[in-house]
Amino acid sequence: MNNGGLLVAGTTSDAGKSVVTAGICRWLVRQGVKVAPFKAQNMSLNSFVTREGAEIGRAQAMQAQACRVEPTALMNPVLLKPGGEQSSQVVLLGKPVGELSARGYHGGRQQKLLGTVLDCLAELRGTYDAVICEGAGSPAEINLRRTDIVNMGIARNAGLPVLVVGDIDRGGVFASFFGTVALLSPEDQTLVAGFLVNKFRGDVSLLEPGLDMLHGLTGRQTYGVLPFRHGLGIDEEDGLRVSLRGTVRESNTAPPVGDDVLRVAVCAIPLMSNFTDVDALAAEPGVVVRFVDRPEELADADLVIVPGTRGTVRALEWLHERGLAEALRRRAAEGRPVLGVCGGFQILGEHIEDEVESRRGRVEGLGVLPLRVRFAPEKILTRPEGTALGERAEGYEIHHGVAEVTGGEPFLDGCRVGQTWGTHWHGSLESDGFRRAFLREVAAAAGRRFVPAPDTSFAALREEQLDRLGDLIEQHADTDALWRLIESGAPQGLPFIPPGAPA
Repeated sequence: MNNGGLLVAGTTSDAGKSVVTAGICRWLVRQGVKVAPFKAQNMSLNSFVTREGAEIGRAQAMQAQACRVEPTALMNPVLLKPGGEQSSQVVLLGKPVGELSARGYHGGRQQKLLGTVLDCLAELRGTYDAVICEGAGSPAEINLRRTDIVNMGIARNAGLPVLVVGDIDRGGVFASFFGTVALLSPEDQTLVAGFLVNKFRGDVSLLEPGLDMLHGLTGRQTYGVLPFRHGLGIDEEDGLRVSLRGTVRESNTAPPVGDDVLRVAVCAIPLMSNFTDVDALAAEPGVVVRFVDRPEELADADLVIVPGTRGTVRALEWLHERGLAEALRRRAAEGRPVLGVCGGFQILGEHIEDEVESRRGRVEGLGVLPLRVRFAPEKILTRPEGTALGERAEGYEIHHGVAEVTGGEPFLDGCRVGQTWGTHWHGSLESDGFRRAFLREVAAAAGRRFVPAPDTSFAALREEQLDRLGDLIEQHADTDALWRLIESGAPQGLPFIPPGAPA
């Protein structure tokens, strides 16, 4: 017998589905409910490795943390990792199974995965009291409805009630709510229980007449109005849509401990993956993180990071095109700190043999670290632990590139030469002691009087953010009505809103 469930859909991409799902999960677990997250299909360059060595979206790993459970492949059975404008790597139950064009995927492959997706959801619903599912994009994407396995396709097959989230900060939320329902078939509409307004600024009483009219037009209630809150940075779903200028997060961090701040510049390379690696730096008092795409923006940086990417050779070409490649070589020669992570680590090496990702064969790297990289068909997915700079560190690896390190000093699984560092480990900077030791080295090399805060706990900051999301739901949603929805499904007798989906 399946237990309770809910699908959190959105009027658009980035409406707040991931945040709302995490908030509902944290609210439920604080009520003593055994809950799990689920997203049938995720398109994201930000991924995570579970304990069993499966690759899933980072958003679902974050939601599992909100549930206080260990993430598993069941929670995100299909992950699509874009490799360009036209194709993506398909990761099924945590393992890559091939590359497909968008036409090839939506033309038949996607629908064939429905059985697998439903089996995963059923297993979770048989194990947990409730499963909170996240949709993708909008459920009213009528061109994709026939093969949909993540929005109304999963809701219909699993009998899930649907809550539609709208970002009122963008404007047009009433039209978006109404239009979303009105573009669904009568059968789909019976599962759309109501709405949740996200990112509202101002006096809710001024919004209430509109909500009453929306109820009159659709027969569906609004389950809450969540206020706009700064500093709710959580793991983003898709790096392709991230603003690459300005700070990574709007974090309310403490003032610097030392006399100086430390400036970190992250090269905004194409198909950037797991840019969440720098979140732990951004949360550190006195560390300023920004994304850059011009060589002159490296001039005042105390540390430059070349992050991971799903297109290592393409990113290397981009660095040359922008003049950043030569700027990085110059920094390394001058003994100014550079850190390469995963694809960025490979780029800093001598050469890359790639017959897997770009299929470009041998390509010369920047030559600032003594390593050679060969891309293997099998993807490496591990959760390593070790010691560096006298501190324990742990991370996760997601890469096809196999590195042969031929010199330098050991650094995690990679190496360092002078002040140029490289590793395949994502997430290592989340280890507090290691992060502080690394920042002390960077500050000394940069000549900055920067002192890492002695008590910053990145894990505690994550927990605080998840609790704030739970607070939003508890304080600003109709939690009694929300629980009835999760437990009993969509209300009976919801009216049909014409015209409905096209034939």
